[in-house]
Amino acid sequence: MKSILATKKFTLAQKELLLNSGLTFVEYNAISIEFIPFNTPKQVENAIFTSKNAVKALFSDKKKTPEIKNCFCVGEITKALLEENGQKVVKTTLYGSELANYLTKNHKNDTFYFFCGNKRLDTIPKALKEENITFSEIETYETVLNPKHFQRQFDGVLFFSPSAVQSFVSENKLKNSIAFCIGTTTAAEAKKYTENVVIANSTSVESVIAKAVKTLKNYD
Repeated sequence: MKSILATKKFTLAQKELLLNSGLTFVEYNAISIEFIPFNTPKQVENAIFTSKNAVKALFSDKKKTPEIKNCFCVGEITKALLEENGQKVVKTTLYGSELANYLTKNHKNDTFYFFCGNKRLDTIPKALKEENITFSEIETYETVLNPKHFQRQFDGVLFFSPSAVQSFVSENKLKNSIAFCIGTTTAAEAKKYTENVVIANSTSVESVIAKAVKTLKNYD
């Protein structure tokens, strides 16, 4: 029986996707998120979010949350969380590079606040700096690695962030395991350690699970 390791714990609905797959699975949280103290202005014209965790951190204390006019974000989950908190989302893209391209083409004269974590990618800040677009960066959370050593090899390992890859490989080797990745950024990190990398069809946990099930059921 093929086996997979998930580097994040699944919801009940996500586990059900695996129950009838014929695969065995182990799950653990390779990383954890910790909110940190931060200061924001009372009013923000344009806010950038590339992570749902930045949204959760910003709205964890409604008394300190600024009044935001426009939001620009990466990912449908991030968008949904912003809208749940009553925010107007002007633009959503799949990847940071796409959002950076949109902002530099359409908002050259605007000012932004970028709410992010301590391990955020440089894609958006670099693009804004190159176009001399004014922005301020506010760290709202930290990503903490939770390394764990496994005595066994798995047929597939599911990764949902570059940090999860870093956490796993700090204690384990991928060897012949297939690295199933949620997107191209996570895949780029996994490719540093293995050539066996498969990217999900969309940037959702469910898509990664579906890709792993389909691939491993057809894998000799």
